[in-house]
Amino acid sequence: MRLKSMILAATIAVAGIAAQADPNFWRHEWPQTDFSRTSVDNWVEIMSGGPPKDGIPALDNPNFIAAADETRLGSREPVITVEVPGETPRAYPIRYLTWHEIVNDEVGDIPVAVTFCPLCNSGITFDRRVGDQVLSFGVSGKLRFSDMVMYDRETESWWQQAIGEGIVGEMTGVELAQFPSWMEGWGEFLDRNPDGLVMDTPSWPRRYGSNPYVRYDSSQRPFLYNGEMPPHDIPALARVVRVGEAAWPMQRIRDEGVVTENGVTLTWSEGQASALDSATIDKGREVGTVRVRNAAGDNVPHDVMFAFAFHAFFPDGEWKLGS
Repeated sequence: MRLKSMILAATIAVAGIAAQADPNFWRHEWPQTDFSRTSVDNWVEIMSGGPPKDGIPALDNPNFIAAADETRLGSREPVITVEVPGETPRAYPIRYLTWHEIVNDEVGDIPVAVTFCPLCNSGITFDRRVGDQVLSFGVSGKLRFSDMVMYDRETESWWQQAIGEGIVGEMTGVELAQFPSWMEGWGEFLDRNPDGLVMDTPSWPRRYGSNPYVRYDSSQRPFLYNGEMPPHDIPALARVVRVGEAAWPMQRIRDEGVVTENGVTLTWSEGQASALDSATIDKGREVGTVRVRNAAGDNVPHDVMFAFAFHAFFPDGEWKLGS
């Protein structure tokens, strides 16, 4: 939706928060969810984002084409890259994830959920295995601190996308393993992986390539968010790179080029457009790509999210502001 429509929807939604602060409100839609088990202290934190359950349709077992055959993506269009040793690298374009938010896939013998929450700019890949069970995920239509609440189809438990943790139902307290992946420009992926694979266009009638959240990441306040603003005068929608419970402002990494702290090295390079700026994703302003590696040079799980979301989910987190 366009930003003005988002503001109107937010006003309506906030007016209805009090009525939805009791899980009984949702039982008719979620009869299989065990609302007696939850880590949520205050139900007012959870609200409808507008669409109902599965109103944003997650994708299952997507089709892929050879990267060399892809002609629709702009070189700076963001993709989520998943590179598993011994498997062909895969790119999941944000132009599709903007409209579907979750892709349930398998890379080799690893079942993964590639996720993107536009309202938090949070793009994370999770291992879908919990013990001996393989879960598949859908979009609940609920938000908490403006972040997508996912659900698993097996137990209909609710999961917080930004932290990969069950927050309502049987899976409350269970944490999904985060898989190393990162957002980068399509051209960056293609240059490094000319023989790679890219997810093909889904068969849904959506305006793929367009951005329904025009100028969102230039806003002063996040959409449908009632929490505290981040400290240190950091703008709410500034991008930060989260590794564990520490966050580095993207601007710092951009200014310094390379930052080595907390046992990881973060590097910034040009080549990625914002997915939340212009009406056409590939024309978005430059935000750059950050890679995070450990001392051995291995990719480290991380997320590039907005500052308000980091503060909401990691209120005691460490801010790596530099000197």
